[in-house]
Amino acid sequence: MNKATPTWTNRAALLQQLQKTWDRGVLLQQSIDQSGFFPKRLVFKTPTSRALSDEFGAVRQWAEQVQKISGFRIVYKTVRHRVVGQQNLAAEAWIDCLDDAIALLGKQPQINAFKNLVELTRQRAPTLLGWVTDHPHKALALADQWPRLLDFIQWRQANPHPQIYLRQVSIPNLDSKFIEQHRADLIPLLDICLPVEQINSEQSGVKQFERRYGFLSRPIRVRLRLLDPKLELMAPPADQAQHRDNDITLSASDFTALELQTTFISQLDRVFITENEINFLAFPAHPASLVIFGSGYGFDALAQASWLASKQIIYWGDIDSHGFAILDQLRSKFPQVTSLLMDTATLTDHRQFWGQETKPESRPLPRLSANEQTTYQALINNRLGDKLRLEQERLPFAYLTDALQQLNNPDK
Repeated sequence: MNKATPTWTNRAALLQQLQKTWDRGVLLQQSIDQSGFFPKRLVFKTPTSRALSDEFGAVRQWAEQVQKISGFRIVYKTVRHRVVGQQNLAAEAWIDCLDDAIALLGKQPQINAFKNLVELTRQRAPTLLGWVTDHPHKALALADQWPRLLDFIQWRQANPHPQIYLRQVSIPNLDSKFIEQHRADLIPLLDICLPVEQINSEQSGVKQFERRYGFLSRPIRVRLRLLDPKLELMAPPADQAQHRDNDITLSASDFTALELQTTFISQLDRVFITENEINFLAFPAHPASLVIFGSGYGFDALAQASWLASKQIIYWGDIDSHGFAILDQLRSKFPQVTSLLMDTATLTDHRQFWGQETKPESRPLPRLSANEQTTYQALINNRLGDKLRLEQERLPFAYLTDALQQLNNPDK
């Protein structure tokens, strides 16, 4: 039987340990503040006493390889063995200073770049020094962009209430595309450099960058269709009166301001919300109603419209775990919401159209009704099929029209 290859430390193993130290950012940090890390003793596995007698040839070969190791300081000790006698064997490996470690890894260009970045930060944005030393590899990855990032940070510090679009920021050698591309990099830096009162803590993440730091952002819009010809928000040209589709897009603020259209609001009873655009466009005529083209989990555009609280809101989503999660979230804004065609009967009536979710939701949804909860639990527990879903656009159109007629004639 072949013996296992000895695991005694060689030059490659020492370099691997050194590389891990680099990967943790320690060597970059040491280039700025050498605080007693060196000399550093490395893990050094040596032959056992039994190996000296049973594998003396392999031990001798290993010892010859160790003697050729350069860059590391190898410490030897005398071993007295009852079989092979006195031997002078390598026992420890040390790296004595940062320069030796950098030379062994070939990282001098990175060290130089990091030192330049730190010095630039010390001169222009000293409050960021802590972040740079805490996240040395992240900072190093931004070395080429760092001067322009600091340009933007200093501009923002000088303009505490910008209230303009990023496209309007005027900084030499810096375009708005650069800012947009580096929003994720700028967030932790701006959070450090700006006073807390200049940061909107309710907004977070890249998509909320503008709102978080006082810039104008693309308006949230609501797309709706009027389902009753008696409802009117704007008078169409006379030659188009018979051909209008009443497909209207409003900013969130204008949608909220519909409450000022008292005649319109008084005539409106029902608001449907659907997630599929074709279903939105083809939604049948319905008395005193409009339909909104939904946007998944985002209901910011609707949340400020207090006039919706007095209307019947009916949500028609996919029969899948995310459809019910969206319904649950919508009810957090408007508790009166009811669902349309999101029940077990609709699901089981259309087996031929079943599909699968790729990443199902499974968290508790406390705002579902008892019937909705039954269907949701059946889905997430795979009682009818694995990761089952029924997309709303797969339902026959007549199924929708029948359901809408039932809304108007609940006793039939």
